[in-house]
Amino acid sequence: MQGLVALSLDALSSVAYGPEAIALVLVAAGTSRVRLTLPVTLVIVALLTVLVVSYRQVIAVHPDGGGSYAVARDDLGPRAGVLAAAALVIDYVLTVAVSLAAGAATLASAFPALLPYLLETSLAVLVVLTAVNLYGIADSARVLMLPTLLFIVTILGIVAVGLARTHPAATVGSGVVSHADEALGVMLLLKAFAAGCTALTGVEAIANGVPMFRRPRVAHAQRTELMLGALLGVMLVGLALLIRRDMVVPRDGVTILAQLTAGAFGSGWTYQAASVIVAIALTLAANTSFGGLPVLLSLLAKDRRLPHLFALRGERPVHRYGVLAVAAAAGLLLIAVDARTNRLLPLFAVGVFTGFTISQIGLVTHWARARPPRWAGKALLNGTGAALTAVATLVLLVTKFTEGAWVVVVVVPLLIALFTRIRHYYDGVARELHLGTLPERRPEPSPAGRLVIVALHRFGAMTGPALSTALSLGEETVAVIVSTDETHARTLRDQWERWDPGVRLEIVPSPRETRIRPLLEYIARTAAQDERPLLVLVPTVRSTRPRYRFLYDQGAILLAESVREHVPGALVCVMPCHVHT
Repeated sequence: MQGLVALSLDALSSVAYGPEAIALVLVAAGTSRVRLTLPVTLVIVALLTVLVVSYRQVIAVHPDGGGSYAVARDDLGPRAGVLAAAALVIDYVLTVAVSLAAGAATLASAFPALLPYLLETSLAVLVVLTAVNLYGIADSARVLMLPTLLFIVTILGIVAVGLARTHPAATVGSGVVSHADEALGVMLLLKAFAAGCTALTGVEAIANGVPMFRRPRVAHAQRTELMLGALLGVMLVGLALLIRRDMVVPRDGVTILAQLTAGAFGSGWTYQAASVIVAIALTLAANTSFGGLPVLLSLLAKDRRLPHLFALRGERPVHRYGVLAVAAAAGLLLIAVDARTNRLLPLFAVGVFTGFTISQIGLVTHWARARPPRWAGKALLNGTGAALTAVATLVLLVTKFTEGAWVVVVVVPLLIALFTRIRHYYDGVARELHLGTLPERRPEPSPAGRLVIVALHRFGAMTGPALSTALSLGEETVAVIVSTDETHARTLRDQWERWDPGVRLEIVPSPRETRIRPLLEYIARTAAQDERPLLVLVPTVRSTRPRYRFLYDQGAILLAESVREHVPGALVCVMPCHVHT
């Protein structure tokens, strides 16, 4: 159940805007045409069935996660892989942005005072979600358990109570959003189908996040995918039946789901409570990306198409850098569109269905190569899914190009170029360092001893341990400290001579009271004049309490990085002295 909660809320909550997207297209041909929402929804549910079966197969074939990226990379080649990866990255980032924007808008519908603060509300929830996911997917799943169950019960309750009534209990909203200005035709129906396919977003998240499941991972993930498909299909068909029977059309100030809620429960406190539950579910639906995208970024990092740090996992375990990347990208996108859902949906659907199409084509290729028992039927199923999702992608791209879909056309090639450039760089590094090959013979130790330079900031309790460590590491040790004037230099010299640790002290003058550059110049000059191997020991203070670490001088880290960059061949060791204050 935790897997369904953590990775499926995006797909389930899409019923809040999927049917409305269909109605917004059909109403352009007249309010009576909104009745066609039901047959369009039935076609979408048929496509949902194909996708659910397909992604159950993806889970079995690629249990390491990655979804469309893993399928395309392994079955269609690296170029198709990076295309699928770029589409998935866009999909996941937009999932966060769309979910938070839609959640804020739904909440503002119930409480109009929040309407001027849609962006602030979205960003605040984004910060909370990021913090929860940095704690780990298991913890966030427990947090999401109750809201997800309440959302499922609420939507099913709207359908059941609404269908049981002979007429709506109440009506909300005013004025039809648009008037008839288009003729009903094949193109309009295709546009309605493509728009409504936004309700299928998130179906692939379970296949992308298989490593998040408990063992046996494949069985648990496949069962979760099936539960998701059944729930989503029932919700979509139920809401479409209500739209058709009650002639619910898009109106100003309210969503179609809000109208259906009022029709089932009335406009009293139950209507407000249901709206709050839907708003919470929409905001938490962004958690799907926090579960799936970090895993995808980790796979890309392992394939050397992203920096290796995205493959790192914390103790919980969590891909922390992936979580932070999702949050940063979604936050920037929300700011760019001022948290307006209608500006995000065209970008959203194109990215989603590009990934769907690539995944289906990849599986067709896989079955044709592997030829397992009954492979022809599986290939036919996936081929049908590929054709349907390709049609949806093309229609969306053509009809929504000027409304924002052009951004995807620009961003996808840029992401592909980024992945390719990083891969070429890592490959070049591997060739230069001969990674993966053993040297011809064992390296001989240097005949000369090592010179150790201890870069001091000031004298104190950490000076003694630093010198003792340095003496154990090399043949000769030199302590170096920066002085701002002659008086300060004499004071330092007198203190050192009274202590007499048996180590030579070099005092580097710095009239401008800078510390890093004089030390770096001394180290570089010594390295050029002395042929012995050089090690630079940099003592630093570090608090055991993370909240106080920003109070300490970061000069030691800056010096260490400067030496690594400007003094080739020098070893650098940062020696922390921990304080408990």
